[in-house]
Amino acid sequence: MSESDKNFIICFISTIPKHVREYLVENLKKINNVRIIFRKDSSEEELLKLVPSADMLIGWRPSNKILKNATKLKLFINPGAGVHHLLQLFHEINKERKVILINGHGNSYFVAQHTVALLLALMNKIIPHHEWMRQGRWRTGDEDAASIPLRFKKVGLLGYGAINQQVHCFLSGFDVEFCILRKHWEKQKDHLLTKIKSYKISQLNEFLKDIDILIIAVPVTSLTKKMIGKTELELLGPKGLIINVSRGEIIDEESLFNALQENHIQGAAIDVWYNYTPESNKEGKKFPYHFPFHTLDNIILSPHRGYSPFNDLLRWNEVIENISRMAQGRQDFINTVNLEEEY
Repeated sequence: MSESDKNFIICFISTIPKHVREYLVENLKKINNVRIIFRKDSSEEELLKLVPSADMLIGWRPSNKILKNATKLKLFINPGAGVHHLLQLFHEINKERKVILINGHGNSYFVAQHTVALLLALMNKIIPHHEWMRQGRWRTGDEDAASIPLRFKKVGLLGYGAINQQVHCFLSGFDVEFCILRKHWEKQKDHLLTKIKSYKISQLNEFLKDIDILIIAVPVTSLTKKMIGKTELELLGPKGLIINVSRGEIIDEESLFNALQENHIQGAAIDVWYNYTPESNKEGKKFPYHFPFHTLDNIILSPHRGYSPFNDLLRWNEVIENISRMAQGRQDFINTVNLEEEY
């Protein structure tokens, strides 16, 4: 019996909203050799009864116990971008048997949209003017917060995966130049949208010197963690702007705070942080960082919401495609993680 003739069991280990379940079922109904199981019980005990028969698991943050009991498992899909927290777990599993890990990119359009929104809000000083209007201060003018022209700026895309490719598309209508630094230029098969200047990892310092705006969309790996520190921020310069929508750890936290406080860079808009389980202070407030970024007036604070809206159904099309490929016996899955390269 060929792979395409066998029956495949797909199990969702996370709770999936009803409208998403209906969308998945509707789009997979023509595939006769796939059976989908949605968990009904939130307990791990119930889930442990379901996973032993599964060929594919889909969901967030599987436990070691779940993966160990999924003895037929061939493919695990993490529907949201970012698998750094799963790497050690899958390294261990793959010592015993081959299980492919998929890093979902279904939210890349929304993250790119949020990136551009943060950039324009930062450059046009939307937030301070909004606050002044709330206070009844009408038309304060350029003396208080003049907009920064985007025209003729050099936009530096650090990483060129699904998110920054979409950012490139969104910003291509502006009169800007693009500089792109990526690790594997040999993977670039498609024609680029605009003229660009390309850089390798070894050219990070040259890249930072050349650009005005740094947009960070790279995964956290041993190579990229604290990739941007004091020296790199100084290279970006006093007119430099940073947008980070990847992971907080890419930029050294203390260096970022000091650079903003001392105006070594002009500003930043940050959607990803350093402490995702902050404790309440005496006033009941929670801050996801270790330095008082909220006291600065040259930063936009965003609470890791680039993925929004979560209820958009098109974000599941990539999952549907990978299920379809498994059902056909194919091995060319979308966004397969290379465990050695950590993404």
